[in-house]
Amino acid sequence: MLALFLLPRGLFIPITFVATSLMVATAYASGAPKRPAGLGRNLLVGVASALLLYLVFYLGNAGLWVLKPLGLDPSYQSSIYSLIASPSNPLSLQLAVLLFDAAGYEAFFRGFMQKRLEARLGTAAAPAVALVDAGLHLATFNPLWVATTFVADLFWGLTFKYGRGATASFTSHLLWDVAIFVIRPIV
Repeated sequence: MLALFLLPRGLFIPITFVATSLMVATAYASGAPKRPAGLGRNLLVGVASALLLYLVFYLGNAGLWVLKPLGLDPSYQSSIYSLIASPSNPLSLQLAVLLFDAAGYEAFFRGFMQKRLEARLGTAAAPAVALVDAGLHLATFNPLWVATTFVADLFWGLTFKYGRGATASFTSHLLWDVAIFVIRPIV
């Protein structure tokens, strides 16, 4: 995963496919996911979670423009968006990488890590996993990326917990990614 941030930017897309494939393989090797009960409900929870998270980011962006905490402003986001939503990446590639990203992250961070930590930590497993992922993003040296990763991961962790599984968190993650990177980036 750290390779995503340490290797040259031109390798971000191929490394994303490799890293997320490994995340999915790890999650499946630990036990195939069970077919979710209440699929329709879980999809609705995922859609609602994605919309709410987008609103949180929209309001957070407005707050950054006004407050500029620690000298940060939304211009720090441009490097994040440029990795995926670059004009040199065709739309089909952007959507494919976002699908793999959502599947890999949700399989690994929720289906593997959070599920195991919940036995010991309960609901606190969601922020614990969010801290791990945000910690990995320290390698970007982009404080806004670290903070937004924590917020998004916390949202998806709670969606996983209260949406009763990966269907809701995967739906939220995928829809939010497509909205924030392709349809209507917040800058």
